[in-house]
Amino acid sequence: MFMGSYDHSLDAKGRMTIPSKFREALGDKFVITKSPDPCLCIYDLPSWERFVQKLSGLPYNTRDQRRLVRFFMSNACEAEPDKQGRVLIPQKLREHAHIEKNVVLMGVGARIEVWDPDTFDSDGLGEDINEIAEEMLGNGFII
Repeated sequence: MFMGSYDHSLDAKGRMTIPSKFREALGDKFVITKSPDPCLCIYDLPSWERFVQKLSGLPYNTRDQRRLVRFFMSNACEAEPDKQGRVLIPQKLREHAHIEKNVVLMGVGARIEVWDPDTFDSDGLGEDINEIAEEMLGNGFII
């Protein structure tokens, strides 16, 4: 499980350092893909395979399912950190997440999200978290 938040920056070649705590859990290879939010998602291989299985289990005869699978799969790339723990973020993924220099990597359970700090500040939490918790959790679920 990934948790915590780390601030980093890209080097001139578009490489980002993966925090050592995250690198240990990710393993030697992992997957980076677009998120429906303006950020990127990083999955270790077992989590990615579970995610793909869930996508594959959706009915193929619906247009929305096919579009959803295309969105995640066509934008996914396998990544492998170099000896310094850096990984290249492809240009099309950086553009999707509005990443130019600085990034925030945050563990959110089974994945890591990579955000441009300004985008996260304006879009990452969006609505009031108390309203979200009441609406999503409600019915006696206590945090």
